[in-house]
Amino acid sequence: MSLKVLAVDDSRTMRDMIRMALMPAGFDVHLAEDGVHGIEVLDGLEPDAIITDINMPRMDGFGFIDAVRDQAEHRATPILVLTTESAPELKMRAREAGATGWIVKPFDPAKLVKALQMVAG
Repeated sequence: MSLKVLAVDDSRTMRDMIRMALMPAGFDVHLAEDGVHGIEVLDGLEPDAIITDINMPRMDGFGFIDAVRDQAEHRATPILVLTTESAPELKMRAREAGATGWIVKPFDPAKLVKALQMVAG
């Protein structure tokens, strides 16, 4: 059975890289281009895990995490933050919002697969 992942990032290149890293590992990958789109894609989707960037237009990663956690059916869904940011205060803010983990870009595809398997498996 494949794990279902929603990846939210405003960079098309990054969305493509995430998809190319996860699909060969057997993940069912769904993509969104920002937090608002992510919430739309999430409607009716039951992902095993969510990946989100922080810096995005319309709704940033923090707003997206808050919006996901406000939905009862997604309160326990693991959320990994994938971002160029590495400041401790941002990591703390993401954890407080409900993020499960933090991965700094550029990411190692094997590590991303392993992290997702750990939190969603």
